[in-house]
Order: sequence, then C-alpha cells, then structure tokens
Amino acid sequence: MLVPHHNRYPFSAINRRPDFSWPEGKRLAVYIGLNIEHFAFGSGLSHSLSTPLPPPDQRAFAWCEYGSRVGVWRILDVLDKLGLPASHLINTDIFDFAPEILKAIKARGDEIIGHGRTNAERQGAMFEQDEARLLAEVRKTILQRSGQVVRGWMGPWMSHSMRTPDLLQEAGFKFLMDWPADDQPVWMKTRGGRILSVPYPFEINDSPQMLVRHHTPQEFEQMVTDQFEETLEQSEHQPLVCGIALHTMIVGQPYRLRVLRRMLRYIAEHPKRDQIWFTRPGQIYDHCAALPDGVLPLPA
Repeated sequence: MLVPHHNRYPFSAINRRPDFSWPEGKRLAVYIGLNIEHFAFGSGLSHSLSTPLPPPDQRAFAWCEYGSRVGVWRILDVLDKLGLPASHLINTDIFDFAPEILKAIKARGDEIIGHGRTNAERQGAMFEQDEARLLAEVRKTILQRSGQVVRGWMGPWMSHSMRTPDLLQEAGFKFLMDWPADDQPVWMKTRGGRILSVPYPFEINDSPQMLVRHHTPQEFEQMVTDQFEETLEQSEHQPLVCGIALHTMIVGQPYRLRVLRRMLRYIAEHPKRDQIWFTRPGQIYDHCAALPDGVLPLPA
C-alpha cells in the first residue's frame, strides 16, 4: 500500500542528528509569537468564545477587536518590562484598522511575520494563482508600511494548500511556521529550492488550549512552564526551539494577563538564563542558514 506523503522533508530521529549550538553556545532558543489579527464584520471566519451567533455576530467581532484596542497594549507593556523580544504574526488589514500597533512594533524593533490579510479567510482553499497573488500582496504591503522585508510566514488558521511551500519560496519568503513536526528547524523541499520550517507550537498556544480544549489560564501556565523546563533539560543533548504562541484577544484579557506576566517572568528570570537564547524566528533562520550543509537534515 502506498500512503500519500508530502515528500517535503525526510524522516529524521532527533537523537541521531549532528549537534550544534545557538549563538554564544546557548542551547535553548525561546521566542514569543504574538498573533495580531483582524476579522470581517458579519462575514467570513471568526474566533468565538461560545456558540456562534448568526451573522453579524457582533459579540464575537467585538471580543476579537478587544485584542487590538486593549490586549496588545497590555501584552507589549509586559514584554517591555521584562525586556523580552517578540515576533508578531500580523494580518496586514491591521495596518489600516489600527495603525498605532505598527508604530509600537517598529519602536520595539520586533519582527513581523506574514499572517495573511485577515483571519476572516483561509488561503488553503484558493486557486494557486490567487494564493500567489495573496502572498505577493502581503509581502509588498509589509515592506511599504513597515520597511521590513518580511521573511517568515504563518498562514491564517495555519491554512495551507498543496503548493503553499512552493509559492512561499517563489515569493521570496525564507521560512514558514505552519508545520509543527519538530523541536528543531527543518529544511523543506520546494519546486524552486528549499525553505526552512521554524518550529511553531500547536499546543503551547493559548487559542487551542483555552478556546478549544477549555483549559484554565492556570493550566496553560503550567503547560508553558513544563514545556520550557523540559525543553531546557533536553537541550543539554540537542539544541531546541521553545516557542510560545499568544493571541491579543485571549491573553490580553486581564485575568489571563496576570498569568501571562507571571509565567513570562518565570522564564525571563530563570536561574539558567545563560543557557537561553531569547530570540525571534528570523534570527533562528539566520543561524540555521549559516550552518554547514548536513547539520540540519536536507530534503532529498
């Protein structure tokens, strides 16, 4: 029986790979990926805390809008006080809807990750030509509005078509974050070359844990700290990536914000901080791209 496979990268057991270290000999790369999203009113996809109402569902839209009006500012304040860098997976519609957010990101020197135009749509259902136009539009908009040449991509809802890695590489993107297959970066094959998969957490992620699985903020805090401690211990044997995925409308809520502040302080002030590289996905890409071929498994 021949089971369909993506054929983008080969199987590789993590304990059989060559060793390497992150900059300055550090062993664990920690980054924060903050999702900053915008939705269409009365149309398309949306997040919901409970049973969705019939359109226009002003309740769900307003709850999502809370993330831009309140949540993102509270979270950035926490990051500033702890001296932590961040990357922002941002819908480009935010640039017009809430331009002050882009100003704050630029002032921090943070990285922007392409995250589509709006989370009201999924790219995976698009025709190939339409998806290619979407990627080009997002990349052009980020350059024009922020001055950054965006290199990383995370599809809205982690949505992919069969050709997304090919189209990303052809559009000039260097890495993607939609394939939660490993704790180390993975080179993926495309029809025009290769692209790096930077680990992005599907589970250490406030949205699926608290909105879908209904875990409490305190349970999410325990998950994050356990993930961090375990990957820190495992990083003695192989360099690892520990990402923390957040959404402005979720952890920006006051009762969750208090938990977020506590768990990020725990990580930022950890006794083994000298082993931790507080970084951004683009810096992870730069380090991996400079490694000799074969350190990270290469696609066939």
